[in-house]
Amino acid sequence: MGFHFRPFVMVVSVALGLAGCVDKVPDPGGTQPVKLSARNVLIVNNAGQAVWGFYGSPVTTNIWEEDILGANILPAGQSVNIDFADGRTTCDYDMKAEFQDGTSIVKTNIDVCTVSSVSFP
Repeated sequence: MGFHFRPFVMVVSVALGLAGCVDKVPDPGGTQPVKLSARNVLIVNNAGQAVWGFYGSPVTTNIWEEDILGANILPAGQSVNIDFADGRTTCDYDMKAEFQDGTSIVKTNIDVCTVSSVSFP
């Protein structure tokens, strides 16, 4: 099961794709290119209960964006591949797994350009 991260900037992402934009841009420090595509992260649910909502937002935002799972859940012991490529040049995201009982686990400052998986808890 895989999901694509589609925040409100999806229009920008589509416009860049249609314009034939290259898939790399320099990072703010100028040390290496940051890929705009293929930011796939395997989210592993080791929490012992199903994840009912999953959120990923750039660390620079103060709100959680859309529930990436939508109407789906992530059962305990299962994993899902999420593509964080959304047209932004940032790699650093905060992630939140939310459970049916209202509790949640938050992981901060995850570099989706370099990590291949994130486990909850």
